[in-house]
Amino acid sequence: MVRILSDGDVVALLDLADLLGVVEEAFVKQGRGEVERPERPHFPVGTGLESDEPLGTGLTMPAYVHGAECYATKLASVHPGNPDRGLPTVNAQIAVTDARTGRARAYVDGTRITGARTGCIAGLAARDLAEDPLTVGVIGAGTQARWGARAIAAGSALEGVRVHSPSSSRERCAADLTERGIPAEAVDTPAEAVAGADVVLTATTSEEPVFPGGALEPDAVVVAVGAYGAEMRELDGETIRRAAAVLADVPEEAIRTGDLRDSGLSLDDLVPFADVFEGEFSRPGGIIVLSSVGSAVLDAATAEFLVERAERDGIGVTVDIE
Repeated sequence: MVRILSDGDVVALLDLADLLGVVEEAFVKQGRGEVERPERPHFPVGTGLESDEPLGTGLTMPAYVHGAECYATKLASVHPGNPDRGLPTVNAQIAVTDARTGRARAYVDGTRITGARTGCIAGLAARDLAEDPLTVGVIGAGTQARWGARAIAAGSALEGVRVHSPSSSRERCAADLTERGIPAEAVDTPAEAVAGADVVLTATTSEEPVFPGGALEPDAVVVAVGAYGAEMRELDGETIRRAAAVLADVPEEAIRTGDLRDSGLSLDDLVPFADVFEGEFSRPGGIIVLSSVGSAVLDAATAEFLVERAERDGIGVTVDIE
């Protein structure tokens, strides 16, 4: 029997405060090399449906954490035009497989998991690299931006959140966060969002820098989660030049993104984010940048955590697929 977890089931199971610990442990395992994380292919999709241009990007993301009862394969997609359709930009499904037998264990709606585990990257960075109460600047107003702000609030005390996006979505994002008890306001320019911010979160699909690095506070923590490919970029050269340290969740991939590939930095210059949790990174004074491309290890750890909760609490439906 295979357990099916819908988005509603994930809502019932998910707790950001608990998930911060799950994601932290996954980073520690990844940093120690105690994971299997094959290189993820990503490819254009939708070419020929409406024009000769692709409509989005498909990604296949398998991973296994050593010692875990199951492994996971996430099928994800990034479709920048989805907000105009009233849909999330990022969507995903996760297949969870028993690590002892290779038998299917669960199929999980992965869209909310993707947002939550990515948000926890910002939540952990804010918790461990900045001093609260925090003023947070958010560039982007979609699902990832909202999860990031929520995860920061789950791990730190907040004074306020300022949200900027080129469209009216910034107003909706600020209203959504406020309804969740997070003090948030929409602002008209990127500089307004960044100025005075202890933590800056960028969560966009941009191919150009999204804020002026000169507007950053001298000890700001910048968490960039949008650029996962060479053609994508959120950070300008000034931000990188001003940084006292540049961290990355997956250094060997982050160095190839648009944010870092022309920065003059080498792979050896990047600090693995896992070092923060191992006590191997001492935060220097100055700006800290965390470049995140995402890791399927986080999906695998989160999926196992939720499936085990679902089995314990009888959440979801079970089906026989044989």
